[in-house]
Amino acid sequence: MSSTGALSGADQARLAEAHVLTSKLFQVVQRAQADFEAVAGELGLTALQARTLLWLEQPCTMGSLAEHLSCDASNITGLADRLQRLGLVERVPGTDRRVKLLSLTPAGTESRAELARRVGAGSTVSARLSSAQRRQLSKLLDELLA
Repeated sequence: MSSTGALSGADQARLAEAHVLTSKLFQVVQRAQADFEAVAGELGLTALQARTLLWLEQPCTMGSLAEHLSCDASNITGLADRLQRLGLVERVPGTDRRVKLLSLTPAGTESRAELARRVGAGSTVSARLSSAQRRQLSKLLDELLA
């Protein structure tokens, strides 16, 4: 930057390029979220409930679920209650009986499998990119996140 605060032509070009790329990344994320919400809705679930089912491959504490979902642990009780009323999860004792784990019921396991199948088939990324392109995108995203 010059002492007058004006951007050079090269700096303006890099800023414009960064803006375009960032905007496209946000659009892809928004589209992927909308895809996910649509699939969850088709199964009668909210996006948060669907994320919970996908996370519950193994029984886990409500605290670890809260951490995964980036929400306060107090929110997990209501989420678990709603999923339990739907017959998709149950609370089971952990190795320490004072700690309850959330575990999928047989119906929850079936719903999780259907959800995973639909999300995998219907997401913007998997539906619009070839396997080779998805691998390439994964490598590029790893570079950005490194």
